[in-house]
Amino acid sequence: MDDTRTAPELVAEALALARAAVETEDRGECGALLWQAAKDGAAAAPLGVELIASDDPVERAVGCELLGDASDQNEWLRDDTAGRLVALAGRETDVEVLNRLAAAIERTYDPRGVAVLVTLAGHPDAELREQVARSFPGLLTGRPDGPDIRALLTLCRDPEDEVRNWATFTLGFQAEVDSSAIRAALMERTTDPFPEVREEAVAGLARRHDPRAVPLLVELLADPEGTHSFTVSAATIMGVPELLPALAAYEREDSWLPEAMAACDPVRRAEADAVAWALVSELHRLSPALDAAVHMPRFDPGIVLTVGGGAEVLRYDVGSLLARADGDSRRAVELVASDAAGS
Repeated sequence: MDDTRTAPELVAEALALARAAVETEDRGECGALLWQAAKDGAAAAPLGVELIASDDPVERAVGCELLGDASDQNEWLRDDTAGRLVALAGRETDVEVLNRLAAAIERTYDPRGVAVLVTLAGHPDAELREQVARSFPGLLTGRPDGPDIRALLTLCRDPEDEVRNWATFTLGFQAEVDSSAIRAALMERTTDPFPEVREEAVAGLARRHDPRAVPLLVELLADPEGTHSFTVSAATIMGVPELLPALAAYEREDSWLPEAMAACDPVRRAEADAVAWALVSELHRLSPALDAAVHMPRFDPGIVLTVGGGAEVLRYDVGSLLARADGDSRRAVELVASDAAGS
């Protein structure tokens, strides 16, 4: 792309493509042009503000996308952009503009966007509800009973396959919260007629270490039609020996497979735990002032080593750290100590 073009020139080209797309449904490089223009936040933001005030819905839609791109790349714009998008949401009726607005407001990462998405989650247009389900991750409240989660629970039961698909993915994978209501919704979706929804629901249960996921994972791993890319990683998170036979019989290539086998093997799991503890012990021996600890994330696989406190915490995936040290635990300790000394 020609980097010498100014933000107004790039936006003008994007607008021309967006207008043509009304007839052809082919936006071409429209998105790429807006992303490029948005890098210059000082120039892009006023253009976006002008566009969302237009009487032309094509211009308002492009304006929303431009403001979302600018907020994503320029943190200082987010507060003002969120306020303007919230105001537009209160008066906008065009579905395509609302679709672009939902995508844009996520990228302000502003909690005011939650109420906008919750309202749009009840819109009669299925494509807009799908976009809402896609847009919640950047605005999740972290509350298991928050309005975002309640909206996703409803969208998980949507009559449209892709709405349920994205809502189940967001609830199961993006939202790192747990509750009986969340588990009940995921369990309900394990019998969904849409295969991707079923697989994401099973994986979502596995991320919450729900034992009901184990036989469902075994069934998915044995499916001759293939499995979702998240299924083997979900087995890694679950990490129980009951999954070993199904993983051993798994015939398709998957980058997660060796890690999943190791996570579910009690002997190898114990070895990994011992190595992690040895790293912490050696770090304490070499540098008693270092605050080193290991833990296993609830919603993700692996063992994490943390060193330091406050804002200066160094975090390492123990498996990746050992790979960086060519499997030499003493070398891994030296690398961490060196990083800590330089931080």
